[in-house]
Amino acid sequence: MSACPICKKPAIPDFRPFCCKRCADVDLNRWLSDRYVVPGADEDEENPPSTDLATDFGRE
Repeated sequence: MSACPICKKPAIPDFRPFCCKRCADVDLNRWLSDRYVVPGADEDEENPPSTDLATDFGRE
């Protein structure tokens, strides 16, 4: 069985990959508070905003 990524105790199936609800909640809080980030290009660089609202809504 794998170790909990938060506290390193053995994970249990009900909360996999965590060992308990508390560790799952700690992980969720880290995602929601931007302590974890997924690397990638800035969204502004990939998709510059359109100035044509008709195009944005598929009404050309």
